[in-house]
Amino acid sequence: MLKPSNLILFQGDSITDCERVRDDSKHANNPRGMGRGYPYLIASQLLAERPAEGLKFQNFGISGNRIVDLYARFREDALNWKPDVLSILIGVNDTWHEFMRQAGVPVPKYERVYRQLLVETKEALPEVKLVLCEPFLLRCGVVGDAWVPEVDQRRAVVRKLAREFNAVLVPFQEMFDAAVKQAPAEYWAGDGVHPTPAGHRLMATTWMKCVLR
Repeated sequence: MLKPSNLILFQGDSITDCERVRDDSKHANNPRGMGRGYPYLIASQLLAERPAEGLKFQNFGISGNRIVDLYARFREDALNWKPDVLSILIGVNDTWHEFMRQAGVPVPKYERVYRQLLVETKEALPEVKLVLCEPFLLRCGVVGDAWVPEVDQRRAVVRKLAREFNAVLVPFQEMFDAAVKQAPAEYWAGDGVHPTPAGHRLMATTWMKCVLR
């Protein structure tokens, strides 16, 4: 899927953001701009393995984003950069913000806005390769039982959109469900949402397996 000189751009919320330095994100392959999570791990491995290919990586995730926040900034923070590969992970805050402060995004609206975002992406960048990542939860930390069925519905939306837009699907929930059989949920994501270093490493490995196969 990746070709020489490709620009791979990551979008999402805090899981993708992971304390990146905003201004440095404007420059491809800047380590401070990549944050310290799965986008950085993906970029560092592929740049080391494929030094002659001129791959470029950028991270524009923003902590706290819901689908509506991502849509509002998508032209500036994604389309205008004309990526060749666009990876999106969004959805957990659409649930979290509802349970924490009644500011979430209902599942039907999540699907409607996400689909419109993808329609506009393909209109602007018809050759872009899309990578849609499942939102996920682990049953620990801040995560309550009531969160799970709603995030399951968002996962179903992402799977549907991946089929509809011929995107690569990255099954992060399935990955973590397997991981908790090896170590407790807190080992992979202390609060149930934000991955630990081990969790981010799993995400990077799974993303590459899905995208590079």
